[in-house]
Amino acid sequence: MLKQLINFYKVSSPRPCNGEALSSSGSQHLHSDARRLKYLKWSTFLSATFGYGMYYVCRLSLNVVKKPIVDEGIFSETELGIIGSVLFFTYALGKFTNGFLADRSNINRFMTTGLLVTALVNLCLGFTHSFILFALLWGISGWFQSMGAASCVVGLSRWFTDKERGSYYGFWSASHNIGEALTFLIVASIVSVLGWRYGIVGLLGALIVWKFFHDTPESQGFPPVNVPKQKEEMSVVETTDFNKAQRQVLMMPAIWILALSSAFMYISRYAINSWGVFYLEAQKGYSTLDASFIISICPVCGIVGTIFSGVISDKLFGGCRNVPALIFGLMNVLALSLFLLVPGVHFWIDVLAMVLFGLGIGVLICFLGGLMAVDIAPRNASGAALGVVGIASYIGAGLQDVMSGVLIEGQKTVQNGVDVYDFTYINWFWIGAALLSVFFALLVWNAKSKESD
Repeated sequence: MLKQLINFYKVSSPRPCNGEALSSSGSQHLHSDARRLKYLKWSTFLSATFGYGMYYVCRLSLNVVKKPIVDEGIFSETELGIIGSVLFFTYALGKFTNGFLADRSNINRFMTTGLLVTALVNLCLGFTHSFILFALLWGISGWFQSMGAASCVVGLSRWFTDKERGSYYGFWSASHNIGEALTFLIVASIVSVLGWRYGIVGLLGALIVWKFFHDTPESQGFPPVNVPKQKEEMSVVETTDFNKAQRQVLMMPAIWILALSSAFMYISRYAINSWGVFYLEAQKGYSTLDASFIISICPVCGIVGTIFSGVISDKLFGGCRNVPALIFGLMNVLALSLFLLVPGVHFWIDVLAMVLFGLGIGVLICFLGGLMAVDIAPRNASGAALGVVGIASYIGAGLQDVMSGVLIEGQKTVQNGVDVYDFTYINWFWIGAALLSVFFALLVWNAKSKESD
């Protein structure tokens, strides 16, 4: 059974390579193969982008329906916070394990499985009122959710050369913003019409990934896109240098400080993602659809911030990440202050806050979420640097969900049969996290690249 499972997920066997016969074929055959390769590459890229967006739709669907769940008395705010944190913790663990597994897997089957299981889990969640079972299922979903990013990154590495991969990676990295926007628009619309139990999407995404997300060029009859200069196994010296570089990353205070900065940034990021709709409904009286529309502005603007983050630092600041990280970190604080501290209901102020927040978070995810750590880490240990920052970030996101749920429920009173919330403590928790993110980023202002010797 285990052997069959391993064989099912192992990398596809290569087909006879068209590239070997191109020299003896006519130019028409050559042109046909070139067109087919181009189609397969674009098919893989677009299905990866859309598929990972659908992962996010499944992951964030619970955030849209928190208020209806509380109103029906199914779960309390604290219980929803704990449930949300379970996903983040299992997701953080899964990002580590599934990164290794994806390198050795048929990524078409690997990514399809992750999206299919998480979509089915979401479907099951609509029919259980057990807190323990709900948290368990949501945690399982978190682990399968982590199959998405790893599969996409491996797919981009298999299908695109070093010179072109950066551009495609930049556009693919905006897919999580696309997924967030789709969540707050599509799921909210479905919930408004059919109720929260039917706010489930993802099965269509799994079908598209299975059909269009291809494993390797070799499995389609093409030579590998990236051929290593030397096929010999890593020498003992190279292995020693590699291990030394990874240990060096773990011993660099600047990496851990950046990890803390990213963790606090993720607290503010997922505070809005996880509780923004709830806040607008409970505090300002928006409907689910209107609140979701306002929050959806954030990921849309995040696409702009993420795509142009590299251009901003390279063209405007000569490759320096510290100055734009400070500017957009302060923009993040300003946006949260506008969103949370301005009294009364002001639609356009809320919209402006989400525009600024989306742009700021879009840039900060790129810089604090990995690029600044990669800049100062040894070149042969960038993965280790990303791992440290990534795990810290999602632990921060998980702790945020628990703390937010506790603080929101703890300051709730019932007046004339209506739930009334005091968000004073939650406001300062979220804004304080954004300020601490800026503070820790400033501590590594002069950090330099440290190559392993």
